[in-house]
Amino acid sequence: MDFQEPKAIVPYVADVLSITQRTRCMAAVRGKNTGPEMLLRRLLFSLGYRFRLHKTSLPGKPDIVFAGRKKVVFCHGCFWHMHDCKRGHSTPSTNSEFWQNKRSQNVRRDARTRESLEKMGWASEIVWECELGRPSHDLVLRLRAFLGPSNSGTKCPVKEQLN
Repeated sequence: MDFQEPKAIVPYVADVLSITQRTRCMAAVRGKNTGPEMLLRRLLFSLGYRFRLHKTSLPGKPDIVFAGRKKVVFCHGCFWHMHDCKRGHSTPSTNSEFWQNKRSQNVRRDARTRESLEKMGWASEIVWECELGRPSHDLVLRLRAFLGPSNSGTKCPVKEQLN
């Protein structure tokens, strides 16, 4: 990718990276197929669930869609969606007002998205990034309770690893 130096320079932002380097860094932040999302997809697949990804016809383009069940699963990053964990509570010290506003907007948009899905007859579940570092048996039970039985009848791989 060829990045050009932006014309507008914001003088009050202190940064250790040049504007070009920061632009490259921020361009690398993905909205789809993130590491946590891939972990969640592998976990669900290993449990025997089959799904679709990022259905654009639904509000919020849910990460994982179970169309036959009318259920969706969102994989939220703790920082970006202000989860009640250590990573979700941290706020950058530089330009903190901007980041607080941006993250608050994400939370408000999430609530509107879930409300819209509910009005359409869809159920939604959120799995947080911090829950996927080492998936627990509790997470598996929560997902199974939300989704219902899988078609394959596979055993819980997380429980087998814990024993």
